Amino acid sequence: MSIFKPTRRSLLVTGAVSLAMPAVLTRAAFATTPDEIKKRGKVIVGIQGDNPPFGFVNTSGKQEGLDAAMGELFAKELGVQVEFTPLAVANRIPALTAGRVDVLFATMAMLPERAKAVQYSKPYAANYITLVAAKSTVVKTNADMGKLVIGVPRSSTQDTQITKNAPEGTTIRRYDDDAATLQALLSGQVQAVGANMFYVQRLNAQKPDTFEDKLEFQRLYNGACTRLGEKEINATLNSFIDKIKANGELAKAYATWMKVPLPEFPASVEGVPFVVS
Repeated sequence: MSIFKPTRRSLLVTGAVSLAMPAVLTRAAFATTPDEIKKRGKVIVGIQGDNPPFGFVNTSGKQEGLDAAMGELFAKELGVQVEFTPLAVANRIPALTAGRVDVLFATMAMLPERAKAVQYSKPYAANYITLVAAKSTVVKTNADMGKLVIGVPRSSTQDTQITKNAPEGTTIRRYDDDAATLQALLSGQVQAVGANMFYVQRLNAQKPDTFEDKLEFQRLYNGACTRLGEKEINATLNSFIDKIKANGELAKAYATWMKVPLPEFPASVEGVPFVVS
C-alpha cells in the first residue's frame, strides 16, 4: 500500500484551493456593485497597514502609501468617501470574500493560484521578490539558503517563493506581517528574509549599509482585487485604472510613493484574467 507524503508543491496547491472555497461560498451574498457603493456613500478598501511605500499608517494614524492613494483616487472616481481597513497579509483574501471590504488595494501580486479566489483588475504597480541578508552573509545560489534561518510574512508571495526555491529542510519562520519579518532579521532571530523591492531600503534605514539583495526569484505586478463574478465593479476598476494611467495621476502617485518611474505594464499575465468572463 502506498502512503502519500505531502510535498511543498502539493501543500501550495491545497492552500490555493482552500482560498478559493470561501469565495465560491460567499460571492452571491456579497456581490457589491458601484451603484450600491454610491448609495452607501463610501467604499471600504482593504489595505496593508505595515508595508511602506505600498500601504502604511503614519504617526498621525492616517493611512498612506501608493495603495492608499489608489483607494482615495477610486473613491473620488465613484464620488464617495473612502474607509480603509488595514489587513495582515494572510487576512486579505478572507476579508474580501467574507464581505468585510469592497476591494483590495493591498499589494496583491498577480498569481494564478490567487486568481482562483479573487478577481484581479488590470495592473497598477510592479514589484519583485528577493532574498535579503546582511552583506557579510554569503548567498550565491538557492542551495546556500539551506544553511540559513529565513523569515517571511505568512501567506505572502515571499512565503511562496522561499518555500518553492529553498532546499528541503531549510528552516523557514513565518511572521504575521512585513514589520515583524523585518524586525526578526534586525534582531537576529533569522539570518535572511524573503523580501519585496523595498526591504533593503527599510532595513538599512535601521542599520545603515548593512543589508543587500542576494537572490531574485520573481518579477510581479499588483492589481486591485474584488470578489469572483462581480462584473460591474471589475469593469469600473479597469476603466478607472486606464483613466489614471492616461491622465498622469498614477505616474504622480508613483513618483510620490515609489520614487521610481511608472513601469510598463503587461497586456496580460498568464493564469490571471483581468476581466470577469
